[in-house]
Amino acid sequence: MNKHSSIKSSGSLLERASELYGFGDALRGGAPMAPPAAEPASPDSSVTGGSVPGPVPGPAPQASPVAEIAPLAAAPTPVQAATPPAYSSRSNRPQQSTRFAKIDRQLLTDGNFIDPTGPVTGLSEEFRIVKRQLLLAARGGKGYEPVEHGERILVCSAHPNEGKTYCSINLALSMASEKDNRVLLVDADFAKPSILATLGIDHSPGLMDALADPNSNAESFVIETDIAGLSVLPAGAQTNQDTEYLAASRTAEIIDDLTRNDPSRIIIFDSPPALAASPASVLALHVGQCLVVVNADETTDSALRDALSLLSGCDHVQLLLNRAKFSPTGRKFGNYYGYGA
Repeated sequence: MNKHSSIKSSGSLLERASELYGFGDALRGGAPMAPPAAEPASPDSSVTGGSVPGPVPGPAPQASPVAEIAPLAAAPTPVQAATPPAYSSRSNRPQQSTRFAKIDRQLLTDGNFIDPTGPVTGLSEEFRIVKRQLLLAARGGKGYEPVEHGERILVCSAHPNEGKTYCSINLALSMASEKDNRVLLVDADFAKPSILATLGIDHSPGLMDALADPNSNAESFVIETDIAGLSVLPAGAQTNQDTEYLAASRTAEIIDDLTRNDPSRIIIFDSPPALAASPASVLALHVGQCLVVVNADETTDSALRDALSLLSGCDHVQLLLNRAKFSPTGRKFGNYYGYGA
């Protein structure tokens, strides 16, 4: 049970859906309860809503299944040499990043991501609920103490193609709209990085380059974007020793610097699937929160148990139920604002 939620664990969506999706055994085996979740419709259809499990009461609205987002074909935006000064007023942090790129809004639309300047939709409302739980754990409030290093959030899944990258990007887009926080989205899927291509940004050095070169500054690889409050740290160079680099002491130093230089920063790591690559288990040692994306139709009890075991280095693990296809109450977020979800 998420200790930051005021909702009791009894009657959560994961428990009510256990008979349908087979998560009962995994949850009864001691896995922490989950925050709300959301999942997109397919890129060529309108959003119909997502599911909200864990501490949020009530059944979830419908959502159409999609596959893990793959890089979309588009001419990437080159990374420029200077950050426009308009973004220096967002916080009092030192402006150490000198890199800037524009995010391709058409790619966001085609991939059915949240439009940060668009109308309120079911998808944007669902990720508002997801982020609220995570921000409460990160910053505390209403009598709740913040989780240690709660501003560092690892987004993972048991297997590939369960929606972790889609959820990472949407979560970052949603959190970037917060007035008191900035978001750094880190592509930590070193073997198959996709964040830059999905956002329409050209390939650039990143986290692995900083890990491999003790004389480099990871902040210098951060790319500011034209979405206020959102920056990106690419995966960087590919190597056969990504886990070994992550296990070195330099990783802790780099992550500490990324948060120390900007106290308002929330860091979201898009990691490889826990059962497909080992870096996820090492990254879990450096974060305060871990969000495991669970495919409602495909993730098995055994896969979920194994993934949670590998991520045990993080003490605050929550589940995000993804791709649920039923809504007993017919609830649809977004309609209240006049926009059908």
